[in-house]
Amino acid sequence: MYELSALGFGPFFEQQLSARDGREAIPARIAAEHRGAYEVWARHGEGPAQLSGRGRRELAAAGPPGVGDWVVLREAPDPARTTVIDRVLGRRTVFARAAAGRETRRQVVAANVDRVFAVVGLDADYNPRRLARYVARIWASGAEPAVVLNKADLRADLAARVAEVEGACAGVHLYVASALHLEGIAELRASIAYGQTAALVGSSGAGKSTLVNALVGDERMPTGGVRARDGRGCHTTTHRQLVALPDGGLLLDTPGMRELALVDEDGLDAVFDDLGALTQRCRYRDCRHDTEPGCAVKAAVASGDLSADRLEQYRKLRKEAVAFERRHDEKQRRAAERVFGQLVEEAARLRRWKGGK
Repeated sequence: MYELSALGFGPFFEQQLSARDGREAIPARIAAEHRGAYEVWARHGEGPAQLSGRGRRELAAAGPPGVGDWVVLREAPDPARTTVIDRVLGRRTVFARAAAGRETRRQVVAANVDRVFAVVGLDADYNPRRLARYVARIWASGAEPAVVLNKADLRADLAARVAEVEGACAGVHLYVASALHLEGIAELRASIAYGQTAALVGSSGAGKSTLVNALVGDERMPTGGVRARDGRGCHTTTHRQLVALPDGGLLLDTPGMRELALVDEDGLDAVFDDLGALTQRCRYRDCRHDTEPGCAVKAAVASGDLSADRLEQYRKLRKEAVAFERRHDEKQRRAAERVFGQLVEEAARLRRWKGGK
């Protein structure tokens, strides 16, 4: 049994319950996903669930629900049987990435979260450029971003690393922790209030599952070591999972990501706000900071006020995001053309049938 408020249910979701759901609508939150099968938590308990046929058709274009989504069930969940998900409620926030490989689709990583912690290990996993990617996607999701520098016990130059991350992710709250030694855990736990949901994202080996266990105070998630040759971790977390914290609040653990491709430009301005301020002083409103005269960004690089590496990183991330949007739009256009062509053919067949009749 769960209090819906403890699961994050509030007015935003309540107002989406309509007359078609009936007086006895059963809202539930997806707590885990296993290849199309779901585990749901509701006021009436928990149990397995699956999408209805209508739900699959309605979500064919948008994609299936993800962990953290709120849904409406046909009947109360029961561990002994699979209940049916009638529909998915609109999301308050959604952290998404481009699907791995060459696919042009968005993959939902975490839905309806209040805060997303980008976790990086202070070992071979450390990469401030990758952190900028995570923070951009978190800003775009609508959630509040935060950075966790884990494995602080491994660094003698901790202060330098903290300063570097603060420069790369200005304005983002930074936590320093050692999950293995329970250092910094109390501050992290206190930042997740009753009824709030926080997600942990990062690469394999960053220590996310160890952080979950430290925050929960129990060996809830399996953990593993990292490879000596490259510092990469094994995928000990194989699926997304909500975990309840002892004093309220929820954690959403996610599998490690070897790549995080951007799906749009949203969030980039928040990460590179220093470039945004300079852009306002460029001669041309649509300045690309390349060969245009009167470019304040290039002038800042020349004077040393802005790092050339930071400008190059911005260009790279923006180019990647624009390329994905173009491929995605082209894919959508071709799909629409195929549907239109099918409708034209069907209309032609119908006219021929009526003519022959």
